[in-house]
This record gives sequence, structure tokens and C-alpha cells, in this order.
Amino acid sequence: MASTDIEAPPADQQRRNRRADSSMRQRLARWDLKVSPYAYIAPFFILFALFGLFPIGYTAVISLMDWDTIRNSGEFIGMENFEFVLNDRKFWVSLRNTFFLLSSIPQLIVATFIAAMLDHHLKAKTFWRMGTLVPYVMMPVAVSLVFSQLFADEYGVFNEWLGYIGIEPIQWHKDVLASHWAIATMVNFRWTGYNALILLAAMQAIPRELYEASAIDGAGKLRRFFSITLPQIRPTAIFVIITATVGGLQIFDEPRMYDTTGDGGADQQWLTTTMYMYNTGWGELNFGRASAIAWLLFLIIVVFGLLNFFLTRRLISSDSSGGK
Repeated sequence: MASTDIEAPPADQQRRNRRADSSMRQRLARWDLKVSPYAYIAPFFILFALFGLFPIGYTAVISLMDWDTIRNSGEFIGMENFEFVLNDRKFWVSLRNTFFLLSSIPQLIVATFIAAMLDHHLKAKTFWRMGTLVPYVMMPVAVSLVFSQLFADEYGVFNEWLGYIGIEPIQWHKDVLASHWAIATMVNFRWTGYNALILLAAMQAIPRELYEASAIDGAGKLRRFFSITLPQIRPTAIFVIITATVGGLQIFDEPRMYDTTGDGGADQQWLTTTMYMYNTGWGELNFGRASAIAWLLFLIIVVFGLLNFFLTRRLISSDSSGGK
């Protein structure tokens, strides 16, 4: 049987096919360029919607109800939970303690000093830099237990040291300012090294030519630090201040473990807003009021977030206008 030859398509048909294939590839490339970034970040937003937005919305609904934990249902009562919380002395005491426990500024000062030391040519610099993270990776409960013994009223290490130099023992758990000082020390111990590494990353991004030129002009180390290092890391420093402040508003572990009861002191000397929320929700089993406290704290944090946004935008605009 004779074989039949398959005729090749005409040349104009081949050109049309190539143009069609090229057009399809261009459309796919444009589609990939536009859609692929959203596909890459979609998992985060999906998880955030499930574990972030949904709890926030659900908490908002519960805050408007007299919630029954047994039946897992509630009766709508409007803003009564918010009115009760705003008229409760414990809420304002906890808010005062929360703001007094904030130690962002001294934490930033110490972290900047540590970062400046780590930015120098040190032997075994990786060891020293990783060493700053040791307090951060320690369990908060372990840190709180150790420091609660150091700041014990009767047999604490610090009171023994004070006794050697003739100073009366300090009531670290009874006095308001002393308890705030002790808890702030725990917080600074855990977070200063972490913030120091963030500032160190900003310092290492500074062009070394600036330091070399200033050294040629006769500027000393202190002058270079204040004239070059601090202005260059200013955006990062603002970021550290805001994140440390927001984290301080959510402080829970350190004051919770500061004594054996975990109630914030006999007169709520170190009761924080998160502890007040926890005690209301799980101690009194009043999830409606606890949700109202959570939303009030959320609004306070949003205010600090907006403050961060406006400060950063103003800083960037001033830097860009100054560079023209």
C-alpha cells in the first residue's frame, strides 16, 4: 500500500500560529506578573482571616452580650459591658500600671549602646551577637520566677546587698514604684538584646564611606555616633519604640508570675490590663466584660499604630525633602 504524504501547512498559517502562540505567552506572562504576587501572600491573609479577623469580630459580638458560658450563648445588652468596665476602678488602675510599666525609652537607650558596641570589630563577634538573644529565647515563666526571687521582700538577693551597705530592705512587692521597677527590669532583660540586634542591622546598613570621610575631617567616635549613626538609624529607632510600646501594652507573663497568686498584688499594685482581662474572663467567667476589655485595649493599640504611621510618614517626608 502506498504511503500518503502529509502536506505542510502554508507559510501564512504558520506565521499566524506563531503569532497566536506568542500572544498567548505574553498574556500568560502579564497574568503571572499581576496575579503571582497575590498568590504568594494569599496564605498569610487566609490564616490571618481565620485566626485574626474572625476572633476579633467574634469578640466584638460577645462584648455586646451577657454571655452564658454554660449554654455558650448570650443575650444582647448593648454597651453595658463597656460602661461597666469604664466605671470600674480596676480598669483604670490596670491601665495606669500598664503605662507605668512601659520602658521603651530606657530600653532603646541601652539597646542602642549594645548595638554600637557590637558594630565594632570584636573578636568572636558572632558569639557576642548571638549572646544578646539568650534572654529573649528564655521562657518568660523562668525569667519571672528567677527575678521574683531576686526581688523578694524578705530574703531577696537585692535586699541582702542593700543590707550590706546599711540600706533598709525595699518592699518590692508592696510598694507600687518598687514593684513597677522590678517588673520593668524583667521586661528589659528579655527584650533589650532583641531590639539591639534590630538596631545593629540598621547600623550595618550605614555606608562606611560616611565614617571614613568624617574621620578624615577630624570627627571623633562620639561625634560620628551622634552625627552619623543616630540620624541614619532614626526610622529603625522609631519602629523599635512603637513595637516595644505595643508589646508593653500587652504585658502579661512577667506581672502574672511576679508572685504566687498572680492577682497583681494585694492592692493591684502591678495589675495590668491583660491581667485584668484574664481575671475577668477566666476568674469571674464573664466573657462579655472580658471581650469589652479586649476591645478597649485593641483600640488603644490602634492609636499607637496610627501614631507610628504618622510619625514614620512625617519622618520619610522630612528626609526626602531634606535630601533634595
